[in-house]
Amino acid sequence: MEPTEILPIVAILSLVTVEFGGHALLRFATTGRDRLSTFRERFFRAGHAHAGVLLVLSLVYLLYLPRAGFSDGLEWLCGGVLLVGVLAQSGGFFLHLGVGREGRRSAGTALIRVGALLLAAALIALAAGLIKAA
Repeated sequence: MEPTEILPIVAILSLVTVEFGGHALLRFATTGRDRLSTFRERFFRAGHAHAGVLLVLSLVYLLYLPRAGFSDGLEWLCGGVLLVGVLAQSGGFFLHLGVGREGRRSAGTALIRVGALLLAAALIALAAGLIKAA
């Protein structure tokens, strides 16, 4: 199967985890208010929002990927880098929520930055491919 047939399925199924996270966040916000500190709630919201928005971005990205004229291998690489970037950036917020401290760096904040770099690399590669194919 082509990368642009498999990777969107992965992204769509990943959105189910975002839905579950939304349900958990709603429960914390409405019935377990004392279970999350303001710091943890802020990072939970940020991780949840980034995951949802970036997964939707990935679906648009994967629609444009075939137009770039890349080989299957390069499509797999670009799509994989994008999805790993989504997981790293949104997951970094959750990691920081668990191990980080307010106002300090942690493995979570480092992971957020790595995710941002991976996303940027995937987006620049797609833009370059689309420019070349035009």
